Amino acid sequence: MPNLKELSKKPARLTGGHRMCAGCGAPMVVNWVLKALKEEDKAVTCSATGCLEVSTCLYPYTAWKDSFIHSAFENAAATISGVEACYVAMKRNGKIDDTYKFIAFGGDGGTYDIGLQSLSGAMERGHDMVYVCYDNGAYMNTGIQRSSATPKGADTTTSPAGKVIPGKTQTRKDLTEIIAAHNIPYVAQTVPAIPGTKYMFDLYNKAEKAIYTKGAAFLNVLTPCPRGWRCDTSTELDLIKAAVDTCFWPIYEVENGVYKLNYKPAEKKPITEWLKPQGRFRHLFKPENEHLIAEIQAEVDRRWEALLHLCGEK
Repeated sequence: MPNLKELSKKPARLTGGHRMCAGCGAPMVVNWVLKALKEEDKAVTCSATGCLEVSTCLYPYTAWKDSFIHSAFENAAATISGVEACYVAMKRNGKIDDTYKFIAFGGDGGTYDIGLQSLSGAMERGHDMVYVCYDNGAYMNTGIQRSSATPKGADTTTSPAGKVIPGKTQTRKDLTEIIAAHNIPYVAQTVPAIPGTKYMFDLYNKAEKAIYTKGAAFLNVLTPCPRGWRCDTSTELDLIKAAVDTCFWPIYEVENGVYKLNYKPAEKKPITEWLKPQGRFRHLFKPENEHLIAEIQAEVDRRWEALLHLCGEK
């Protein structure tokens, strides 16, 4: 387990003073991922268009201490893989001596949807890079539109809950499994650090493993968005914990094709504990929509049982 006191002494690579919303989970994710870098290593970071990019890099200012590239919505993975290929060539030709690591960040809109093609290509080519998805479950930056990561039943501006439809009607895409199917060295699903939990350092440990595993690596991190989830900032980490305890968001990793469950709740909680505190699911608790909660619970149970089997827990 990492030493928290020693970690706190490492200089931050994402500075304060950026313009992310109060309580936004994206800077939490970025800071923990970058903490996993060795101090002597340099990094090139890249971000797809989204909340993280528009709020941390407003010309002529930047919150990034490492080299930073703003990519379009669809090509963060292509951008960072191209930089990594250039670095390999320069290193081979003796034009550079420093050790660099290559990390791309993208929200679920720029990862699950618009950027999926370039992400798949970069993973298949096997570049020595890490792609981190901060999954907050919608296109939050442009007005809370639904994405393929949006949970079933969620009320968004493009899947509004009302008399016609009860929120998003489709189940969410399982991107972690899609990337695992690329047979890359390391894939993991995790959450931001939550003090007092057994998985407080899970993101840090997995980021360190991803960065220092040779080849392509992918991290999918459930990331709170109080504005889109319609929750109070003081309760957002409680919601992340509920996502883990209900098995809506299992914590696991796939290393060289081998599945490992990193945390198994002692008591699997009902999905209502994840849904009820969020305003985007409030309509599901009306009598006419309660059947949807049963459908959501059934899908969570099905995916959890399938994961237990893959992890050798069954």
